[in-house]
Amino acid sequence: MSPASATAHEWHRVRIDLGERSYPISIGTGLLGDTDSWAGLPRAAAAMVVTNDVVAPLYLEALRSALAPHYPQVHQVVLPDGEAHKDWATLNAIFDALLRHGCDRKTVLFALGGGVVGDMAGFAAACYMRGVPFVQVPTTLLAQVDSSVGGKTAINHPLGKNMIGAFHQPARVVCDLAVLDTLPPREFSAGLAEVIKYGPIADMDFLSWLERNLPALLARDRDALAHAVRRSCEIKAWVVGQDEREGGVRAILNFGHTFGHAIEAGLGFGEWLHGEAVGCGMVMAAELSQRLGHVDAAFVERLTALLRAAGLPVRGPSLGADRYLELMRVDKKAEGGDIRFIVIEAPGRAVLRPAPDAIVRDVLAACTG
Repeated sequence: MSPASATAHEWHRVRIDLGERSYPISIGTGLLGDTDSWAGLPRAAAAMVVTNDVVAPLYLEALRSALAPHYPQVHQVVLPDGEAHKDWATLNAIFDALLRHGCDRKTVLFALGGGVVGDMAGFAAACYMRGVPFVQVPTTLLAQVDSSVGGKTAINHPLGKNMIGAFHQPARVVCDLAVLDTLPPREFSAGLAEVIKYGPIADMDFLSWLERNLPALLARDRDALAHAVRRSCEIKAWVVGQDEREGGVRAILNFGHTFGHAIEAGLGFGEWLHGEAVGCGMVMAAELSQRLGHVDAAFVERLTALLRAAGLPVRGPSLGADRYLELMRVDKKAEGGDIRFIVIEAPGRAVLRPAPDAIVRDVLAACTG
């Protein structure tokens, strides 16, 4: 039995509370191919599934079949896979398909894939006819616990990651744990970085649970995965519900991302996976937190050990401090040329702080090469 047609077992629902833009996150097994998963969505004459050439052979037909009872027409556009294609040219391929099929402003887009597909399909939905509904169907662990939730959509610019985008909330997020069975080990580890992130910023009990249950997660135990995805979504829902457009507390979700985005841009998008760069960036951000006097060395080592055990890199590439600083000044959290970082003020609590270049250089000297 394929993962997409697996019988649905116990499932969970997390709600993002944003007034009229509120929506559910469904988490379970066998949801993707279950017709009932798609009931109650906006009515339309057509749906458009946006996916990529890796995911399409695995899950496209199962989703199309499940959507067919709800939409008279189900179109598709299959994009090239990878962060290197998260650009204007690939975005235009989505618009080309929408226009070619005569899609109107009620057409519902379904983002079937990882974070790149979700970001681009969501951005296309935000722009097409000034906004059409879309649904996130994340097929990677990273997308299920982070990028599919919260409405941030974007493409990359050669000078910076996710610099061109919009906030556009999905109508629903459907996380089918069964699709994680086909995720390559490297991609799975990259997703664990975004799971681990939630511990230091918001829930040290969850961090302890991850330390105890990492072997089960790496073995893709369904119960362990269900708890990890659900708790991650609960924390993100709590944060996004307070700050939808990242004007304040939502910035804590970017722990490790300032350093991580610099790694991705500096090496060339796609050389390191996003989760790999974020995992390494968290080590750097923890080291910065220690040097600013907020946490001790034991905390840094604890986090580093967990990331290493998850199969993630914990030392950054040697781009040179000047290059790192140049790239980080393009980060969306920078203001007036000053770089601001998410640091751990105390275990389980994160804040946004500037840091002197001299200290950042010390961190880079200690954590790269």
